[in-house]
Amino acid sequence: MTPRQKDNLTGHALIQSLLASLDSSPGVYRMLDAENRVLYVGKARNLRARVSNYARPAGHSGRISRMIRDTASMMFLTTRTETEALLLEQNLIKQLKPRYNVLLRDDKSFPNILVTRDHAFPQILKHRGAKKRKGNYYGPFAGAGAVNRTLNQLQKVFLLRNCSDSMFATRTRPCLLHQIKRCSAPCTGEISEADYAAAVADAERFLSGRSTEVQEKLGAEMAAASEAMEFERAAALRDRIKALTNVQASQGVNPRTTPEADVVALAMEGGQACVQVFFIRANQNWGNRDFYPRTGAEVEEAEVLEAFLGQFYDSKDPPRQILLSHPIENPDLMQEALSEKLGRKVEILVPQRGEKAELVENAQRNARESLGRKMSESATQARLLAGLAEAFGLESPPRRIEVYDNSHIMGTNAVGGMIVAGPEGFLKSQYRKFNIKGEDLTPGDDFGMMKEVLTRRLTRLQKEDPDRTGGMWPDLLLIDGGAGQVSAVQEILDQLGITDLAMVGVAKGVDRDHGKEEFHRPGQRPFALRMNDPVLYFVQRLRDEAHRYAIGTHRAKRAKSLSATPLDDIAGVGGTRKRALLTHFGSAKAVSRAGLADLKAVEGISDTLAETIYAHFHEKG
Repeated sequence: MTPRQKDNLTGHALIQSLLASLDSSPGVYRMLDAENRVLYVGKARNLRARVSNYARPAGHSGRISRMIRDTASMMFLTTRTETEALLLEQNLIKQLKPRYNVLLRDDKSFPNILVTRDHAFPQILKHRGAKKRKGNYYGPFAGAGAVNRTLNQLQKVFLLRNCSDSMFATRTRPCLLHQIKRCSAPCTGEISEADYAAAVADAERFLSGRSTEVQEKLGAEMAAASEAMEFERAAALRDRIKALTNVQASQGVNPRTTPEADVVALAMEGGQACVQVFFIRANQNWGNRDFYPRTGAEVEEAEVLEAFLGQFYDSKDPPRQILLSHPIENPDLMQEALSEKLGRKVEILVPQRGEKAELVENAQRNARESLGRKMSESATQARLLAGLAEAFGLESPPRRIEVYDNSHIMGTNAVGGMIVAGPEGFLKSQYRKFNIKGEDLTPGDDFGMMKEVLTRRLTRLQKEDPDRTGGMWPDLLLIDGGAGQVSAVQEILDQLGITDLAMVGVAKGVDRDHGKEEFHRPGQRPFALRMNDPVLYFVQRLRDEAHRYAIGTHRAKRAKSLSATPLDDIAGVGGTRKRALLTHFGSAKAVSRAGLADLKAVEGISDTLAETIYAHFHEKG
């Protein structure tokens, strides 16, 4: 599919010239500018009729008029149905991020609670990602905090284990969780398999929304224990009932007549939007999350919500009901697409009364409050960026700041960290780590490490975005260090022929005291900001975030190196087989000394792999 353009025509004239080549098929169209950058992706039930709307010279909003004016070519792809067109449109928007489309920027996966089914004594644990492990999944929860709170209370109530299978297999006495009444210790036989299975069944009843049934059962057991004068058991059951009540209390509003739904509410103001999503599952509120899609001015609520739904559920299973604060443009089409994805009916409702309307009203109030806070933070951030430009002599407030720091211990496990900040705060999806590769570096050579990191970063930018049109080039580099680091980075800039990139080094200053930072720029005397300057606090936050990220990356690398074994170098030995070998033999050294017959006896190790492992340790040199 190549762009269609006619004799250097643009705008309305170009679109008018393309109409003759279109038919009434459903499909997706793309509008591109003179440099072939995608401006907009749209869907159509009838491509010719939809595109003809853009050929009219008048009657468009300012946003659409600008988009039409910038259009130099178009691309078309027909589909069998309008539903296919809708799904393809949302995939392309997420992939291409067109300038004039509503774009969902934060689209992370949500955690679930997993009750495993591949062991005689199932685990209960937090799970995120593909649902590959055998078991029952309950969710989604809005975030790790909501899952952890629920798991914490469920441990108190049902005493289910959360240890790994390998740890379970090697226990000889109950762990600390059993001592503090968070686990029934099935690993050492403190509970029978039948009783543990009953506790698992109760936990799953609760997660399925039948909490009243579970509470009644526990209450009856507590009364029976009390009558039998088993007061210690009665007290334990009382504590479990109390913990169960705490779970429900922490979930806030738990709807009675809405067993499963996502409540999606929108608030818009000043060209910004906030979408608040509440997750209702098993008649329980499993948390909420706010999103700030890119919208721009002159976008209607219906367009924002429809684009959000399409992109949000592109990688997630929709619930049986979706409750909206505003109608969308094509509810029947969206409902059909989501039902097809889920394999059963999905309802999209805009409730006007009753409990569902109250849920939407609550979500919309949260959306308005979140948007107000976001706009206040954005205004503060804009003032700080303007102050930063004034302090460092920049032509305009920077839209992308990259901050660099290194971390190592005596030169070992050295890493470089890059964090990114802009008008919307820290852009964590843009953070990058750099494993220091230079073999000729002296251990602990901070200047050399900084030069390697910046060389790799800027060389890649020159290769991938030489025209600086992709929005990935920084307006300002902040380097953790003084004159030496600044000089090292300036050397790199000179070698690469980059002459227009602002760069500032942030040194600790006198006595390495927080608040006495000195700022170094190439060819200029160092200077300081006054102690109570908000810009100074802003720079400190940027520097501290880079330091936190670099240290965290270094610690992760060090932890990985500490757990490394000679088994990592053997082809075919992944994490599961490595654990099986270590569990069977106790250590990597014992594996290296094992005979071929012993290796073949390990569960999950085939005869061929056993021969490969044996050869690795016995046929070297």
